[in-house]
Amino acid sequence: MPDEMALLVADVFEAAGLLRRSGEAIAATEGQTQARWQLLSVVSEEPLTVAQAARRLGIARQGVQRVANDLTREDLAAFRPNPDHRGSPLLTLTPHGRRVLDRITLRAADVHRTLAADITVDEITAARALLRRLVERVNHHEGDGRIPPG
Repeated sequence: MPDEMALLVADVFEAAGLLRRSGEAIAATEGQTQARWQLLSVVSEEPLTVAQAARRLGIARQGVQRVANDLTREDLAAFRPNPDHRGSPLLTLTPHGRRVLDRITLRAADVHRTLAADITVDEITAARALLRRLVERVNHHEGDGRIPPG
């Protein structure tokens, strides 16, 4: 009998790789990378420090700092003073960055509609719920070794 959990993990990695490649292609239409798109998106609702953005994205602060520096050089984002911590400025979108993000987001929405054309909302909702449960269990397992019930 196959290990269904191992097969699910393999499927998730395959899907992540394919979606990452698709995301790169979408971002490239606006001269961006997926990493830049992700950082633009994460600071689009509220300005964040580089460390906060890195935590939200689940990646190293140094990588986020490099991307943030690139975005500021291209006037897609800017650093603003942080009233809570002078040494950690807040990264925020510029008007130009907002326009670029909006165009990328519209392209992504078109791709998502195409990908989900024959998948019901209920199927997507169920898949998301399962993945969120799995993420929660992995986080708990890594944190204290105990798996939450359910």
